[in-house]
Amino acid sequence: MFGRRKKNDSVKDGGAAEQVDGVRADEPDDADELDTAKPRRLNLPPAPRPDGPWDVDEVPGNPADGRVDLGGILVPGVEGMELRVEVAGDAIVAATVVLGDSAVQLQAFAAPKKEGIWGEVRDEIASGITQQGGIIDEVEGPLGWELRAQVPVPLPDGQTGAQLVRFVGVDGPRWFLRGVISGQGAVRPESAGVLEQIFRETVVLRGDGPMAPRDPIVLKLPNDAQMVPDGVQTAEDQESSRFSGGMGQLERGPEITEVR
Repeated sequence: MFGRRKKNDSVKDGGAAEQVDGVRADEPDDADELDTAKPRRLNLPPAPRPDGPWDVDEVPGNPADGRVDLGGILVPGVEGMELRVEVAGDAIVAATVVLGDSAVQLQAFAAPKKEGIWGEVRDEIASGITQQGGIIDEVEGPLGWELRAQVPVPLPDGQTGAQLVRFVGVDGPRWFLRGVISGQGAVRPESAGVLEQIFRETVVLRGDGPMAPRDPIVLKLPNDAQMVPDGVQTAEDQESSRFSGGMGQLERGPEITEVR
């Protein structure tokens, strides 16, 4: 099942339908232009990816076999899953796989040809969450280095609670794939095996056209998708980071259904 959610108007600002404030959208990407006083990670070459995610040129046969074709990414199909797409303006820039009481949001970005950006992106996400009063733990998990975060969220009674979220990422050839795991897959990481496998088996189609580093790779709807009418979720009044991920993936928006 597919769901469609409204995002901010700018594709560059579109990390998810609900955002944690992190890096400014107009922050310079060139390392020489960054504030040298601010601690930052070196952008090393992308690490090997023996278990994925995959570039389209690395997959033998037809990479769309067994996967949902969203244009910029091909997402593995899993029985019982629901797939929701998220939009920035008129462009689809992210997809969220919901499986039971867990979810993983997937979003691909352009990246420099010879440098990985996941280390620096982790710093940006961590900085934004801690500035809001959240808690960050950087660990080496099944998908490599990740952030396990307690993100402040408002509760119905006006109090502030915390939502557990896992931020994962992998650098590929001229692209970066970010995942945001929420629900029980974040509360109990040992239960997230299927979501982690979906992330590993995702295929990225960066394309050969010029793109600025960190620009989202735009997605498209599958040809056979059917829209289910429902209310539109918006995030017009929320500030955003391109990489911070959505904190409300399990909320239902207008949907496009496909039973897998």
